[in-house]
Amino acid sequence: MSFPSPVLRSASRSVFAAAFRVRAPIRNATAVRYNSSAPGPAKNNSLVYAAVGLALLGGGYYYYSSDIVKPKPAALSKPFVPTYDDYKKVYDKVADSLDAGDYDDGSYGPVLIRLAWHASGTYDAKTNTGGSSGATMRFMPESGHGANNGLDIARNVLEPIHTEFPWISYGDLWTLGGVCAVQEMGGPTIKWRPGRANADASSCTPDGRLPDGAKGADHIRDIFYRMGFNDQEIVALAGAHALGRCHTNRSGFDGPWTFAPTYLTNDYYTLLLNDKWHWKKWNGPAQYEDDKTKSLMMLPADMALVKDKNFKKYVEKYAKSQDAFFEDFAKAFGKLLELGVPFKPGQEYWEFPVSS
Repeated sequence: MSFPSPVLRSASRSVFAAAFRVRAPIRNATAVRYNSSAPGPAKNNSLVYAAVGLALLGGGYYYYSSDIVKPKPAALSKPFVPTYDDYKKVYDKVADSLDAGDYDDGSYGPVLIRLAWHASGTYDAKTNTGGSSGATMRFMPESGHGANNGLDIARNVLEPIHTEFPWISYGDLWTLGGVCAVQEMGGPTIKWRPGRANADASSCTPDGRLPDGAKGADHIRDIFYRMGFNDQEIVALAGAHALGRCHTNRSGFDGPWTFAPTYLTNDYYTLLLNDKWHWKKWNGPAQYEDDKTKSLMMLPADMALVKDKNFKKYVEKYAKSQDAFFEDFAKAFGKLLELGVPFKPGQEYWEFPVSS
C-alpha cells in the first residue's frame, strides 16, 4: 500500500523533515508556555505542535504503508545443545593430538587412558562419591595424590581442545579422550555417552582410592570391589597395562609391560603366563623383569593375577583369545567411565569410528 500520488508522498517527506528542523524552537516554546506573563510567541505554540503532530502522523503513515524494508525483531537465542557430530569433532581433535614426537614411545595415548582411568577409579559405591563426573583432579589436593603423578601431561594435552570446545565438561572430555586413545591404538570400540558435569575443589576425593601397584590380590579386590567390579572385570581392566610404561619420577617403577606399548593387544596376558620373571636388582621399588630380555617389567600387583587362582583363570582366558579380551575390556572400561555419573534418562550411547 502507498500514497495516492507522488505529490502527497513528497509532501509527507517534507513535513516529516520540517518537524525535525523545528525541534530546537519547540524546546524554547515549551519553556515559554509555562510562563503566564510571556508575550505573544506563546500563542503560536499550538500551531507548532499541530505542525509536528501532522508531520509525525504523515511520516508514520508513509513508513508503515510504503515498501521500505523494516527491521525484524531479533530472534531469541536458543541454548547450545551439542549433538553427536559436535562430540565427533572433539574425538577427532583428540585423535589428531595423540602423536607425541619424542615423548615416551611417541604417543600420548597411554597417558590419556590413565587420566580417564584415574578420574573414574575414585568412585566409592557406598557413599556414591568420586568418579569421572566433576573432573576434580583439576584441583589440589587430588591433583597432588601420588597415584596421579604425571597426569598433568595428559590434562595439558587436552586443555587446548577444551578451549576450542568450551561447552564440553572436563569429565566428558577426559573420558572421551580415553575412549579415543583405546580405539586409535588398536583396541575395541567403546560405547560412550555424555552427561558429566564440572565440580569444584570441595568435591575432591581422599587419597588412597586408586590401586597401588606394589600390593597384592587382597588390596586389588578391596579397591575394585569398592567400585562395584568383580574378579573377571578386574582382570579385563588390567589388560590396559599392555599400553604405556612406568616412570621412576612418577610411580618409582620403571619400564614397559610389553614390546608394543602403543598398540593394544592381549600380549600382557601371554607374557604374564608364558615368560619367566625374576625380581629386578636395582635401587628402586620391588618389581619384576623378564628373564629373556630384561627390558620388560611387571608390578607385584600384576603378578598377583597369576598367583591368585580365581584371577588366573581369566588371565588364561584372555591369553588364549584376544577377541574375548576385547569384548570384556570394552564392557568393563565403559562401566568404569560411567561410575557415579548422573545421566539424564534416555541418554543414548554413541560409538565413534576410528579416525586413523
